[in-house]
Amino acid sequence: MAEPLLPARFVFRFAAACRKAEKLWSPTGVTLDERHRLPALGELDGRPAFADLRAAWNEQGLAITVDVSGKHHPLWCRESKPDDSDGLQVWIDTRDTRNIHRASRFCHRFLFLPAGGGRQHAEPVADQLLVDRARENASPVRPGALGVRASVRSDGYHLACFMPAGALTGFQPEEHKRLGFTYYLFDREFGEQTFSLGAELPFVADPSLWGTLDLEGG
Repeated sequence: MAEPLLPARFVFRFAAACRKAEKLWSPTGVTLDERHRLPALGELDGRPAFADLRAAWNEQGLAITVDVSGKHHPLWCRESKPDDSDGLQVWIDTRDTRNIHRASRFCHRFLFLPAGGGRQHAEPVADQLLVDRARENASPVRPGALGVRASVRSDGYHLACFMPAGALTGFQPEEHKRLGFTYYLFDREFGEQTFSLGAELPFVADPSLWGTLDLEGG
């Protein structure tokens, strides 16, 4: 049977609930329960999820956790080579515009790696990246403003990520209850996992191809 010209996910506009958490971030990271799990939309295209991703919000910002297990090979992460590293990239549009094809100043791109930083490449990494082909870039994030915590196991890792309100231009959850959102999780052993669309379409640069997070109460 011939492969479909477009992935099944292209036909739909996806929105997922992102529930509020009273305590979003601490020096040890964040723990999110089952209520915060994001759906594995890649299964619509026959791509089973290899990671558990969860998201939560409050007025302080947005947090995401990633759990990967079942690995047989060690992580490969380098802060200097983000696109080649095992880890997570996140795109957020605080206005959920959906009808623009080039990013505005409300569009953000963040990188989180479970390792790859420091002299021994053992420290987790959090950084802001530019959105490709952006019409206007989001405000630069202060060094150290993003939160990241990680624990690496022989069969995988847990990664906790925090994007504070001050790092999200236009983040006003009392007025704008929907965020444009997608993510790209890369693993050299398992491949890629995405929220809305995969690499077959240019989601990295086109906000109209992102999904939506509905900011709901706790």
